[in-house]
Amino acid sequence: MDAAETLPEPDFLLDRAADAVARARRAGADAAHASVHASRSASVNVRLGALEDVDHSEGSGLSLRLFIGTRSATLSTADTSVVALDKLVERAMAMARHAPENPWGGLAPQELLATGELPELDLIDKGPGPAPEALHELARAVEDASLSVAGVTNSEGGTAAYSRSSHAMVTSHGFARAASTTGFSLSASVIAGQGDSMQRDYDWHSARHASDLESAEHIGQSAGKRAVARLNPGTLPSGAMPILFDPRVSGSLFGHLIGALAGGAIAKGRSFLIGREGAMLFPEAITLWDDPHRPRGTRSRSFDGEGLPTRGSALIDHGIIAPWLCDAASARQLGRAPTGHASGGGGVTTGNLALEPGAVTRASLMADIRHGVLVTELIGQGVDILTGDYSRGASGWLIVDGAIAGPVSGFTIAGNLMAMFADLAAADDVDRRYSAHMPTLRTDVMTVAGD
Repeated sequence: MDAAETLPEPDFLLDRAADAVARARRAGADAAHASVHASRSASVNVRLGALEDVDHSEGSGLSLRLFIGTRSATLSTADTSVVALDKLVERAMAMARHAPENPWGGLAPQELLATGELPELDLIDKGPGPAPEALHELARAVEDASLSVAGVTNSEGGTAAYSRSSHAMVTSHGFARAASTTGFSLSASVIAGQGDSMQRDYDWHSARHASDLESAEHIGQSAGKRAVARLNPGTLPSGAMPILFDPRVSGSLFGHLIGALAGGAIAKGRSFLIGREGAMLFPEAITLWDDPHRPRGTRSRSFDGEGLPTRGSALIDHGIIAPWLCDAASARQLGRAPTGHASGGGGVTTGNLALEPGAVTRASLMADIRHGVLVTELIGQGVDILTGDYSRGASGWLIVDGAIAGPVSGFTIAGNLMAMFADLAAADDVDRRYSAHMPTLRTDVMTVAGD
């Protein structure tokens, strides 16, 4: 079924949002912000050739935030009928009157709103959405490709999915915009080996346009080869050693940086970067770009969750970190302007990330390592954003005398993000498959807890 058949047009969503804002203002709100979304998605999962799950979902909803002086309330509903909106506004007004005062709250500054022509990001595939039969065939093809790899003994399934969504945002001080996106994805997860020696791995890819999606054969073969390569893993001794982060996981280090750069975390005193704004925390060779305007990017957007324009910028500029990333509330609290990174849910987010490649190959980056590890998978969330202390379970590959020596698992890597950032070195092998374009990274200031 074509997922576009019953999806409301963006203009309809804009009308719904504008109506909610108008009703809030008539009820006595000093300001209001409404977001309306609608989506339709389908996914098919196949396991060992048999159809295991078919999921089809449709959804829509409206979120209204209104202000009475410095008090505010936010409510959401899936019912956008006139009667439901009136009840929603009534409840929100009652809640706002009893809410605590917040001198930092309010809409984003009117003079900073996105106006005029916004960049064309090409985020919607205008072709018909795939029929369930086509998704079924793709899911079967990606699993068949993974099972064809010698050594693969079982499957957790192959999945194909498609989605189409639209959202609109209207504020009482003049912002009214809508955007639409499509999404296509394929994934496979398989098991190699038998009994206690079994190992699992996976691969996946997603894209805004069907023509950009990697083939089922490529994704399935990659998942199978990854699983087989992990068979018969060894262990690591405990101690300090050089650690390389594969492009598959290296972007997670910068996710921790973004969390610590968030204005809300700074304002609440919950970031290890407090007092270090604009400091040189990375080697000069490290530059990280935030690109929300990448054509067809999976994290591209032309305006943020408060109606401000998004802009490309360096989050790390030759080792120097960017100023704090602020939504309107944290910007007021910190005495500065918002940066166009508002998520729309009371925090901040970025667009597509890209780390500039280093000057050496991965082989050169590890050439002088007598005993170290290349991490390809991270487990758990052991990162303290207040102190920067870092500790996560991991698996990957042993490095001996500058070469890969075999798989290893069941160990923990630990360090502190400040020291890790200052010691990072990047290879030139940037992986551009995903929204974060990342190379292999190396640090020599971490320890391993193994056998």
